[in-house]
Amino acid sequence: MLSVFTLFKMAVFNLSKKQQKKLSLFAVCLLVSFLVWSLFALSNQYLYNVSASLKYVNIPPKRAFHPLQSDTVSMQVRGTGWQVLFSNLRLKPQDIEVDLSGLKTRDWVVFSNQMGYINRQFSDNQSIVSISPDTLFFNFSKQDVKKVTVNLSQDLHFKKQYDIIGEIIVEPKFVTVTGPLEDLVLIDGWATDTLRRDNVSNDIVAKVALQRSQKANINVHPSTVDIRVPVGEVTEKVIEVPIKAENRKSFRTVKILPEKVKLTVIVSLAKYETINKDMFEAVINLDDWRSNHVQNLPVIITKSPDFVKIVKSEPQNVDFLLWK
Repeated sequence: MLSVFTLFKMAVFNLSKKQQKKLSLFAVCLLVSFLVWSLFALSNQYLYNVSASLKYVNIPPKRAFHPLQSDTVSMQVRGTGWQVLFSNLRLKPQDIEVDLSGLKTRDWVVFSNQMGYINRQFSDNQSIVSISPDTLFFNFSKQDVKKVTVNLSQDLHFKKQYDIIGEIIVEPKFVTVTGPLEDLVLIDGWATDTLRRDNVSNDIVAKVALQRSQKANINVHPSTVDIRVPVGEVTEKVIEVPIKAENRKSFRTVKILPEKVKLTVIVSLAKYETINKDMFEAVINLDDWRSNHVQNLPVIITKSPDFVKIVKSEPQNVDFLLWK
């Protein structure tokens, strides 16, 4: 059975040249008419809904607040068809700023009282008609302060035979987080945005932003830190380290098989000769055997220099004999 497209194609070829020319002209006119209609339709004004994430500003000092609703609202917007189209293509909700200065005397904020301020955040040919919900409610508690360490997020790729050769310097090492006490107790550190570099062969010096708080009632200061990553030429070195047994008081003799672990480490050329087995410590924990009654135990590296990277440990598990 012939397809519709095949039948249409055969019908077109059966037309005379004059008829084919008229058909082509008709198709062009139809396409132009569609484009003109589309441009006209996209230029008209429409009402449409979009989601928006709330960004709070002018937060009252010394008051920690808990929003009692989601930080995402639905906005009814009047705009052109073009804006409707691009709003549907948006991958994530846009931000709108909400002024919280009124929370000094009450525990709610009404959007309809801030429409002028909110509309100034958008282009002139686009206006916010309404926001749902119209009222935001908050709980308040005393604002507390906590200092936490900065955790560098990194995605670094080095030239061949280059790597990090020392301690990464983060300045400041600690940042100040403010917010409700019940939220602060859950925060042990604060991550930076990911530091990304490719084909690295020299020291990295950069200013990196801290990740934005996922909660509007949590603030962090400062918002950026200075990073220095020491980079240099490196090579591999193999070191044999004796394995010690921890928690062996109940046993007269402990025989570990094998007695040493072979560590392959990455070290800078400048410090290659200074590396020795005394800078490392490898242990097995006999309490793990008492608890789990396993036949062999993992080798744990409990000490190593900051300026080396262990890339291989052999063996990873060892057998042992015990005499009381």
